[in-house]
Amino acid sequence: MVHIQPLEEALEAGSLAAHLAAHDDDGRPRRTGTVLTASAHIITAVIGSGVLSLPWAVAQLGWAAGPAVMLVFGGVIYYTSTLLADCYRAGDPAAGPRSYSYVEAVRAILGGASKAKVTFCAVVQYVNLVGIAVGYTIAASISMQAIARANCFHDRGHDVAGGCHSSSVPYMIVFGAVQIVLSQIPDFDQIWWLSILASVMSFTYSGIGLGLAVAQTVANGAFRGTLTGVAAGAAGGVTAAQKAWRTLQALGNIAFAYSFSNVLIEIQDTIKAPPPSESAVMKKATAVSAATTTAFYVLCGCMGYAAFGNAAPDNLLTGFGFYEPYWLVDVANAAIVVHLVGAYQVFCQPIFAFVERWAAATWPESGFVSKELRVGPFAPTALRLAWRPAFVCLATVVAMALPFFGSVVGLIGAFSFWPLTVYFPVEMYIAQRRVARGSARWICLKALTAACLVVSVAAAAGSIAGFVGALKTFRPFSG
Repeated sequence: MVHIQPLEEALEAGSLAAHLAAHDDDGRPRRTGTVLTASAHIITAVIGSGVLSLPWAVAQLGWAAGPAVMLVFGGVIYYTSTLLADCYRAGDPAAGPRSYSYVEAVRAILGGASKAKVTFCAVVQYVNLVGIAVGYTIAASISMQAIARANCFHDRGHDVAGGCHSSSVPYMIVFGAVQIVLSQIPDFDQIWWLSILASVMSFTYSGIGLGLAVAQTVANGAFRGTLTGVAAGAAGGVTAAQKAWRTLQALGNIAFAYSFSNVLIEIQDTIKAPPPSESAVMKKATAVSAATTTAFYVLCGCMGYAAFGNAAPDNLLTGFGFYEPYWLVDVANAAIVVHLVGAYQVFCQPIFAFVERWAAATWPESGFVSKELRVGPFAPTALRLAWRPAFVCLATVVAMALPFFGSVVGLIGAFSFWPLTVYFPVEMYIAQRRVARGSARWICLKALTAACLVVSVAAAAGSIAGFVGALKTFRPFSG
């Protein structure tokens, strides 16, 4: 019979205590996220390049509908995000088993009733995230291109032949190269510093855009724009059909500007263990972020429209509504690029994690999948070195082929808004809280789902029309 000495028992107890202190209830390294870091992740995801298309969206809707639509979208997204926050843990929001991704939450709560729903969610989420990677590559290249054009206009005049045009392809390659390096940061929890930096940059360029719009409005001596926006016919320069399509595309642009539900569960998975519960912390972070972004969006969208009226460009800082001071426009566009570097990682980490979890489950003993080499914040494995750069390269090539910022933004927003922001959060909440079928709450939730479906389908139709129109006059890879 083997007798364990007291010293050995103490060492074993100390080792166990150290392990428990360093790990959460699911055996993973202890999470450290707070309201601050969760808010930074959300703001990085939300206040993206989409804010720069809001003056154009308001121009399509006019003063009567534009601000109201932004407020309604902000309210809907805040409400459904609070429903989704309660679904991070299945069963009990404070002590139930965790979900590490949006798809896992759907599987844990709705998967028993319908595997088709889980498959549908996975397809929509990951196609949407890939689309965002493509959209952000386009937006970053346009901002880098705008810096070169602003300097050219300053040196050679605003009426220079050719409009100081240059190809966006080299800039996309540079952006992709940076993302290949950053893609070796292993997971969401390790990019908190990048999210905070990106959040600061988002307020920087949005603030500059807002300030320039206010200055332009003051210089104009009045608010421009009309109650109904761009007019159909000779006065507005668009046909009635184009007016209708653009109005619908504007809804997609606004939906894209608010998009972050597709990474909410992944953000919540970075929050440290209770107390307080992850859902309570996430709701606080969502409230802070939603209030901040909605106020900021209404200001940026409305002041941009006030400055340019129905001629508002589809990107406030790169459509050259502003030429001077050129250095300030350069600073704003540089801030956009830095922000998009961080935002790209926020949206791509769930894709990376999905593939790598699948690989680890399929080949649990493989060193190719699991053997890490730690170098500062980076933790490359052979799999990460092979697959993550391949993904970045693919997204970059697609962006080179389809550089239509406005149409891509609207299409992504319309495609993801209903299923990821409304339908699945509502369905999971109903199942999680056992909301009685036919009750007042059940009817209201179903009515919200139906109304948002109509908006999403309409926005998708408008964005597809805009995308097809842009495709007719563009040659792929021409920049």
